[in-house]
Amino acid sequence: MSQQGEPQSNDGAMRAVKDCIAGSAGGIAQVLVGQPFDTVKVRLQTQPDMYKGTMDAVRKTIQNDGFGGFYKGTTTPLVGVGLCVSIQFLVMEHMKRTFGRINGTPAGQAPVLTPSQLYMAGAAAGVANSVVSGPVEHIRVRLQVQSSGAAAEYKGPVATLIREFNGYGMYFLAYEALVQRTMASTGKSRSELSTALVCLYGTAAGFAMWGTSYPIDAIKSKLQTDGFSGEKRKYYGTLDCARKIMRQEGLKGFFRGITPCLLRAAPANGATFVGFEIAMRYLG
Repeated sequence: MSQQGEPQSNDGAMRAVKDCIAGSAGGIAQVLVGQPFDTVKVRLQTQPDMYKGTMDAVRKTIQNDGFGGFYKGTTTPLVGVGLCVSIQFLVMEHMKRTFGRINGTPAGQAPVLTPSQLYMAGAAAGVANSVVSGPVEHIRVRLQVQSSGAAAEYKGPVATLIREFNGYGMYFLAYEALVQRTMASTGKSRSELSTALVCLYGTAAGFAMWGTSYPIDAIKSKLQTDGFSGEKRKYYGTLDCARKIMRQEGLKGFFRGITPCLLRAAPANGATFVGFEIAMRYLG
C-alpha cells in the first residue's frame, strides 16, 4: 500500500512546489508593474484632503518624493506579495483538482468546474491568502502614506478577510471561466493559449475583483492607516469606519482612488497571470 501511494504523494508534492514557484513569479510581476498605481490609490483613499484627484496625487508624489515615491514600501510587498500570490495559486490549483475529483474528471485531464465551484475555490484561496496579506498590506499601506508604527499592531483583519473572500472568488471565477470557455470552443490546451489572451483574461479578472470589492478595500485602508490610541484613533472597527465614511464623505468616500486602481488592474493582473502561466509551462 505504501509503495503504491508514494508516487502519488510525491506527484502531489511536486505539483504544490510548481504552483508555489509559478505563483511567486506572478506575484513579483504584479508588484513591479502595479506598485505605482497602488501607491496613488492608497494615498487617495487615506488622505482625501491632500489630493484633488488622481493626476493631482501623481503630480504631488513626483514633486515631494520624485519618481521613487511611487515605489515606497516596495520591498515588503515584493517579498510578501510573492508569498501571497504563491499561496493564492497553490490553494486555487488544489481546490480545482479537488472539485475535479468530485466531478469525476479523469486523471490527467483538466478539470471543468461550475461557476459556483470556481467562486468557492477562489474564495478559499483568498481566505488562505489573508493570513499573510493582512500584515503585509498593513506595513505597505503605512509606508505608502509615510506613517509610523507600521508593525505595532495588525489592524483591519475583518475587512481584509471580507475583501479576500469575495474578491478572489470573483477574481478566479472570471479568469478560469474565460479560460475554460476558450479551451472548450477552440479545442486548445491551457498551455496553447496565447500570451495576449492570458493577459486579457487576467485584466478581466482584475476588473471583476476590484469592481466588487473596492468599498471594503477603502475601509481596510482607512483602518490600517488609523491611529492606534487616543485622539489619533478615528475608527473602532469595520462597521464604525463604514458609518463614518458615509457620514463624512458620502458614497464617493468608498470609491476614492478607484481610477488608479482600475488602471492598475489591467497591467498588474495581466502580468500576474502571464507570469504564472509562463512559469507553469517551463516547469512542465
